[in-house]
Amino acid sequence: MSAREWMGKDFYKELGVSSDATADEIKKAYRKLAKENHPDANSGNTAAENKFKAVSEAYGVLSDPAKRKEYDEAQRLFGSGGFGGFPGGAGGAGGFDMGDIFGQAGAAQQGGFGGLGDILGGIFGRQGRAGGAASANRPQRGADVETDVRIDFTEAVKGATLPLRLSSPATCATCGGNGAKPGTSPRQCPTCGGSGLVSRSQGAFAFSEPCRDCRGRGQIIDDPCPECGGEGISTRTRTLTVRIPPGVDDDQRIRLAGQGEPGRGGAQAGDLYVRVHVAPHKLFGRKDLDLTLTVPVDFTELALGTTITVPTLEGKVSLKVPAGTASGRVLRVRGKGIQKRDGSQGDLLVTLQASVPAKLDDKAREALEAYAEAMKGHDPRPEVTEMLEGR
Repeated sequence: MSAREWMGKDFYKELGVSSDATADEIKKAYRKLAKENHPDANSGNTAAENKFKAVSEAYGVLSDPAKRKEYDEAQRLFGSGGFGGFPGGAGGAGGFDMGDIFGQAGAAQQGGFGGLGDILGGIFGRQGRAGGAASANRPQRGADVETDVRIDFTEAVKGATLPLRLSSPATCATCGGNGAKPGTSPRQCPTCGGSGLVSRSQGAFAFSEPCRDCRGRGQIIDDPCPECGGEGISTRTRTLTVRIPPGVDDDQRIRLAGQGEPGRGGAQAGDLYVRVHVAPHKLFGRKDLDLTLTVPVDFTELALGTTITVPTLEGKVSLKVPAGTASGRVLRVRGKGIQKRDGSQGDLLVTLQASVPAKLDDKAREALEAYAEAMKGHDPRPEVTEMLEGR
C-alpha cells in the first residue's frame, strides 16, 4: 500500500470507534465486525468479504501501538493539510509538492510504505541516505490476530484438541511471498539501487524520499503474482490444531506463537490468540478448581440422615448425609474437581437443598400434621422470637 493510500483511509471509521478509543474498545469493535463479516459465515457475499478485509487491515494498524502512532501523526499532519503553509505549498512557487513525497499513481501493486518516520526523517534531514535506506526497507513484524472458539463444559475441565479453520492474511502460496509471478523474480530498482530512497536538493533543504519507481521497496516486480497482485500476502483458509489445556477458564486466551499475520521483509509473523468461550453445564458449576453441584433432598433425609448417590464428571460417588443436616450445607468430595497439568487438584462441592413438594396427598398431609403437633414445643427460630418479644 502506498503512503497516499495509507493516509487516505479512515481506520477508526472502519471499526466504528473514535480516534481516542482505548485498545480494548478497538479490539471489541474488531471482534464484533470480524465475526459478522467472516467469510465462513457469509459465503458468496462480496460486500461482507470486502468489509472483513477492511476491518482486518484497520485492526492490524490500530492494534499495534507503533503503527497507530505513525497513522495518527500522519492524519494530523497530512490528512488535515498540515503542510499547507509550508513554503511553496502543494506544488506552489517554492516547488515543494506533497505529491513528490508520496509519488504519483501507477504500479500500485509494487507499493510499500516504510512509515511516517521515514518520510519526516528525510524531509528534515534527521537521517542520512544509509540510515534512510535501512528504515525504508526495515522488516515489520506481522500483526497479532484474535479469534474465538466455543467448547462445552467437559472439554474445559478435561482439555481438548480442536481443529480451527481460519480465513486470514498469510504468505502467498503461489509466489512464496516475493510478489512475483512464478518463474520470475523481483529485480533491484535501478533508480535507488535497492535502497528504497532517493535524495534531492530543494534550496537550503536536502530531501530523502521514497523512490517513485519502486515505491520505497527497493525492488521492481515486472510481472506481479496473479494471486496476490504483487503484495506477497493473500487471504487464504487454513486449518490449525488448537490444544485446549485442562481447567481453561471462560474468556481465557490461548496464544499460538507465529500463527498471526505474516511479517513483511522477512520479519517474524504475529501471534494468534484464541479466546475460549465455555458453555455452561446443566448440572455442574465451577469455582476456581472446584466443581459445584446442588442436590435436592427430602426433609426426612436431612433430619434422619441417609446416603445419597451423586454424579461426577467421571462417574458417580456415594455421599453420607449426617442426621440433623441443615438445608444449604456443603459437603466436600475430595479429588473430584478439576485437575491441571501442574498437578493441582480441586474437589466436588455438593450443596444439599431441601425439596418442598408442591402438592400433598391426604396420607402425607396427615403425617405432616402429626409431626407438627409432636414438634409444637420446638421453636425453629429462637433468635427471631427473642427480638419480637423484646428479650
